[in-house]
Amino acid sequence: MFAVLKTGGKQYKVQSGDMLRVEKLAADAGETVQFNDILMLGGDTTVVGAPLIQGAGVQAEVIDQIKGEKVIHFVKRRRKHSSQRTKGHRQKLTLIKVTDILAEGADKTGVKAAVGAGSVAAAAAAAAPTKKPAKKAAATKTEAPTGADDLKKLSGVGPALEKKLLDAGVTTFAQIAAWTDADIAAMDEQLSFKGRIEREGWVEQAKELAKG
Repeated sequence: MFAVLKTGGKQYKVQSGDMLRVEKLAADAGETVQFNDILMLGGDTTVVGAPLIQGAGVQAEVIDQIKGEKVIHFVKRRRKHSSQRTKGHRQKLTLIKVTDILAEGADKTGVKAAVGAGSVAAAAAAAAPTKKPAKKAAATKTEAPTGADDLKKLSGVGPALEKKLLDAGVTTFAQIAAWTDADIAAMDEQLSFKGRIEREGWVEQAKELAKG
């Protein structure tokens, strides 16, 4: 009896007792694994899967984890690039010995499924909890302190400019009304709008608003 199984993107025709080198499996030497992707069974009766045969399986013992023959890859680019590169590669393989071919009941044996090492790594990575990016702290709105005046009553002062004034410690009309030329110059530099305080007449407006 023989079977055609699929593993590592390749198909293999096997019989009981065959030694086989397949793409690396996630198993240690001495373990028994079971291939469940069976495309065809042959013998007294031939069964062809559509595409797989349900309940069929091939069991094998892992003999060793090995590497294939070294392959040299040489690349040379002429003229404009004028470069060359040599790379070597040895494919990781698993040496197995086929021990049994099951025409049915393979799904109930409880034997470890033969899974590629890359598939296990990908599955583990997918199952691992992903860290959610930390949420950016929402910009906190500067609240006017208790007893502060509504500085937006000044000409040209909106919410953004009021926030700058509050951050600078300016909270009342009385403070602005008491500004000297030196204070105005310093505030112009701090708020980055040189000359605006005088153009808008904040000091005069603040004196009137402070009275009210």
